[in-house]
Amino acid sequence: MFPGRMHVSSFGQTRFFFALVAAATILAPPAAAAQSLLDRSPNVSGDWTGAPGTVYFNFVHRFSTSGKPERKVSNVPTFLLAAGLPKRFLAGVSYSTNSQLAPRFPNEWEVFARWAPLSEDYGSPLDLGGQIGYNNAAEGIDGEVSLARRTGIARLIVAGRTLSDPLGAGDRRYAVAGAAVIRLGTYVSVAGDVASLSNRDSTEKVAWSAGLHFAIPLTPHTVSLQATNTRLTTMQGASRGTSDIRYGFEFTIPLTLRRYFGRRAEQKPEPDSVSIVQVPADSLAAPAAVAPLKPDSAVKPTDSAVKTPDVVTPRLDSSSRVSAGPPVTRKAVTSPPTAARTVRTGIKNINYLQSRIEIAVGTTVEWTNRDPLAHTVTSVDRSFNSGLIQPGKTFRHTFTKAGTFNFFCIPHAFMRGKIVVTEQ
Repeated sequence: MFPGRMHVSSFGQTRFFFALVAAATILAPPAAAAQSLLDRSPNVSGDWTGAPGTVYFNFVHRFSTSGKPERKVSNVPTFLLAAGLPKRFLAGVSYSTNSQLAPRFPNEWEVFARWAPLSEDYGSPLDLGGQIGYNNAAEGIDGEVSLARRTGIARLIVAGRTLSDPLGAGDRRYAVAGAAVIRLGTYVSVAGDVASLSNRDSTEKVAWSAGLHFAIPLTPHTVSLQATNTRLTTMQGASRGTSDIRYGFEFTIPLTLRRYFGRRAEQKPEPDSVSIVQVPADSLAAPAAVAPLKPDSAVKPTDSAVKTPDVVTPRLDSSSRVSAGPPVTRKAVTSPPTAARTVRTGIKNINYLQSRIEIAVGTTVEWTNRDPLAHTVTSVDRSFNSGLIQPGKTFRHTFTKAGTFNFFCIPHAFMRGKIVVTEQ
């Protein structure tokens, strides 16, 4: 039916699939991260790139039923295996046991690379992502560019796709997609999306999906319950709707390599030795100036050694505070050079967003926990300790003297960072 198409055996595709898995695992540098479904929709991944040193295994199952007399339930699973790389890159493969591009085509897989050059987490005004991939069923290269921005509790995403022609005619096809994600709380969000090919034929419908997403408390895992009229989550599959409605779920499994192979604090204090200081949000004075940070690479093992003392006594001085208020939005405010400065950063994907921060004496650093599990910001030299920062809460500390301050997370000792404070 498709002249010139080479059908690769299932065994050969399986070997290739696992070869990619092994390569992604070996090449990924050690660091810490996870993935959250709370910021994306079922069919629009947008700029999600994970974090360096984490291997991601996500699986999506979508079910459909036939009518009388069979009433058969059919399941089309799609598996994603990817590795987070430095500079907000993600490389991986999506593999499905079926394809809607070519009848009776046994499998469909998409090898892809994704990059997010701009991110609101690092002070950019919006999120920008790009993806390129090869789809074996279409025998061609596909691409996507996406933009996203948070507005209150909502995150809006738009994407444009260019797709190869699965019929072998050589013509490119194009699709546009839009999505909205609304956070209902720390652990729950709802999302929906639509996508359409620019030149649909009579069998192709506008693609849509809706999902109810949950973060599992105290873990990096997320799960989603979905309804959609698409079968797959590849760029080709997510752009083509069918006349059938399918129900299913998605589950994410991140594997943080540094948790198992990286260096960590030599002796980790017991979590119950940490006291929590709660300060009302309205008692925190607004900073006169805010300086968003640029992304920085993770601290290498060759940097100044992080050694945890035999007992870390939690102690907060007058310059350290834990805020029970909501996460703070990054904004730049013009102020005189002598005004106090505040640098805002965060904790996300079991990772300090900036593992190395350079500031001047008198600067306040704020850490907002955007994970569904608690973390600490604990100085090795005992000069500051946040206590457990619950999801959505903020800890701030003002650095009043020059020096280098190594810090780590007590529950997750592989999370480490460094503050370099210089004289003005």
